Amino acid sequence: MTGLFLASLTLGMLAFAGILIRDALEVRFADAPPSRAAEERVFAVTLTRAEPGTQQPVLRAFGEISSRRTLELRAALAGRIVSLAENFEDGGAVTAGSVLLQIDPRDAQSELDRLTADLADARAEVRDAARSLELAFLEQQAAADQADLRARAFQRQSDLSGRGVGTAAAVETAELAAAAARAVVISTRQAVTQAEARIDQADTRLARAEIAVEEARRTLADTTVTAPFDGVLSDTAVIAGGLVGVNERLADLVDPDDLEVAFRISTAQYTRLLDPSGRLIPASVVATLDVTGADVRATGRITRVSAGAAEGQTGRLIFATLENPRGFRPGDFVTVMVDEPALDGVVRLPASALGAGGDVLVVDDNNRLQSVPVVLLRRQGDEIIVSGEGIDGRDVVNARTPLLGPGISVRPLDGSLLSDEQARLTMPHAGPAQARSTRRSSPEPKYRANAAPGVRDQVLTAVTDLNARQLRPSETGTSG
Repeated sequence: MTGLFLASLTLGMLAFAGILIRDALEVRFADAPPSRAAEERVFAVTLTRAEPGTQQPVLRAFGEISSRRTLELRAALAGRIVSLAENFEDGGAVTAGSVLLQIDPRDAQSELDRLTADLADARAEVRDAARSLELAFLEQQAAADQADLRARAFQRQSDLSGRGVGTAAAVETAELAAAAARAVVISTRQAVTQAEARIDQADTRLARAEIAVEEARRTLADTTVTAPFDGVLSDTAVIAGGLVGVNERLADLVDPDDLEVAFRISTAQYTRLLDPSGRLIPASVVATLDVTGADVRATGRITRVSAGAAEGQTGRLIFATLENPRGFRPGDFVTVMVDEPALDGVVRLPASALGAGGDVLVVDDNNRLQSVPVVLLRRQGDEIIVSGEGIDGRDVVNARTPLLGPGISVRPLDGSLLSDEQARLTMPHAGPAQARSTRRSSPEPKYRANAAPGVRDQVLTAVTDLNARQLRPSETGTSG
């Protein structure tokens, strides 16, 4: 009986539990969820006042430092290096005219001595030829005088024979003597001609000897390598006692005080650096070498542009000289900032304010967003320079998001929607009049009026802390 009673009680409790579950499910599925009134969502945004004015765009590029005076020192002749300057090493500073190294000069000196002796022989030959010419002239004069005497003797014999005093044999003898004298004159003239030719040959030989001696002197001078200007040695490749060949590279001499920077820009950027006549303007540049702890800077001006575009390259290669480039060395990779011509009537905004369609969002008097088209003129890192109608003096949204668009209600995060007392507390150096001036004419968002007191206090506290950090004099350097 006890078992039957417990079994009946268990079945009854299970049936009662099933009825309770069924009723609960019916109520759950039958009751409609409570309805909530639709509320407009308000987004918090930061704003920037669009103040038109004159902006100085800065073009950013990357370039390489190079020296305007770089000389490769090469050996003019082969030989052994017999002496080397003490500072002939990579980075060694030299002055103009200082001796850097000397190649064994003995062979060059011997050649110069031999050619000097040949020059002395050539000069002696010139003197001998001059004396021979003088003697030939004297012999020619004597032969001419003798020919004159023979001609007069023949004339006298002819006159005597005509008067019947002389004989025909005497006339013939005189005539033969006159002819022989004329032949001697002709022979002496030939000797004079040969003496003159000898003079010309001696002069030519002398000139060749002088040229050979001068060349030998240059060869001897080439055994000594000197610095043509003040500079620093780089990539030295020889040692004392080593052998060098003709035209072998010895080192590079670089002028560290006459540097320039070469940087490549696009064609569009290049056109912005041209004046109305199409000439490149001498814009000022700043070259910066990024060094850990401190940046090395140097100012300069644009001087020229490359003559043509290199194969496989685009844009233009610009060169700018640097003034007082202390700390720079050829080969340094630097950042170049170029001052472009100033733009008038433009606005500088954060780069995140520009939409993909070339527009920005501004806030109207009802705290709703409007889309205003602008013209993008320059990108300056995290900022942009734009122009357009309808943005002058307007508040522009700093950061575009996919949730923001025309007609969206927003709340500026600048403390303007706080009460007068809250604004005065967040700006302790501002008076009541200044606190009231920060309020906007639009009412508070609807969700804030209906929010629970705890949530409302948390929002106000967060905004107050944010504005207090932004307006704290010790951090901003201002008084509110």
